[in-house]
Amino acid sequence: MLNNIGLPGLLLIAVVVLVLFGRGKISSLMGEVGKGITAFKKGVSDGQQELEDEKAAEAAKDVTPEDEKTKV
Repeated sequence: MLNNIGLPGLLLIAVVVLVLFGRGKISSLMGEVGKGITAFKKGVSDGQQELEDEKAAEAAKDVTPEDEKTKV
């Protein structure tokens, strides 16, 4: 179904949406979409950083032999 739309159909849909919602409403909606994308990217990078921190913490565990720990 979407394969048959073409450029004239997309332009017609864009004009109808612009007439129905107005330029201000569409620009504010696109601004909210942009904020959502930015928040999603930030969340993904924060999650990756947290995983890397956990891996670094695993690598930094105490590796002192048990017999030396009891000497203190």
